[in-house]
Amino acid sequence: MATEPIIVHRPSPTGGRLVTAYGRILGLAHNDRDLIEFLRRVGLTDVETLIDDPQVVEWQGGRAHHYGAA
Repeated sequence: MATEPIIVHRPSPTGGRLVTAYGRILGLAHNDRDLIEFLRRVGLTDVETLIDDPQVVEWQGGRAHHYGAA
């Protein structure tokens, strides 16, 4: 498995946050359910817990779990 971080990028001007993991784009998350599904698709388990672990997921720009327009 690659060692690049999972990044939830800053909220976009129209809402949603780009999610990248291991150097690739996973999609645009509009809520935690989207984020969890993206992470499951790359093979992670216990993602409900992992999304709050700063050693695993980096939330950039804005507060965690906020997906509204910037």
